[in-house]
Amino acid sequence: MPKERIDAIVEGLGAPLAERLGYELVEVEYHKEGPDWVLRCTIDKDQGITTDDCQRFSEELGQVLDQEDPIPGSYLLEVSSPGLERPLKRDRDFQRFTGHKIELKLLKPIENRKVFTGELLGIAARDDVQFVIIKISDQQTMEIPRESIAKAHLVPELFGNEGGRKKR
Repeated sequence: MPKERIDAIVEGLGAPLAERLGYELVEVEYHKEGPDWVLRCTIDKDQGITTDDCQRFSEELGQVLDQEDPIPGSYLLEVSSPGLERPLKRDRDFQRFTGHKIELKLLKPIENRKVFTGELLGIAARDDVQFVIIKISDQQTMEIPRESIAKAHLVPELFGNEGGRKKR
């Protein structure tokens, strides 16, 4: 079975489970690491993910996977938080993190660049094309077609000396 299909099947099984438990299933990856196959699931929630959250989701997802048995052979199940560099994959990710600093890696260069970093201003659609809008500098805002983006993730921002608050 193709690994992309396994990713989709596990996402279909895991997303409702995550929602029932109060989490969001951010990402599912099934790939080979050395001699082992690894199924890595990333979960998140507004208050952040704890190790107890990871364990709870892992145990419950493990039971579902044992029952449904969608993956041939053995594999390692890993559940983690998305970390500071949380991937942005869905429309709701780009909406939720508007105002945050992000990095976009493109499939093909635009203006001779394949990597753009800036403040996420949102997403928009025009003529059946969806765009991610980022502010590159005070003078430059870009609209980058979603189909051109290979990867997108948050960029951690350092905290200033204002009592732990981010400078905006």
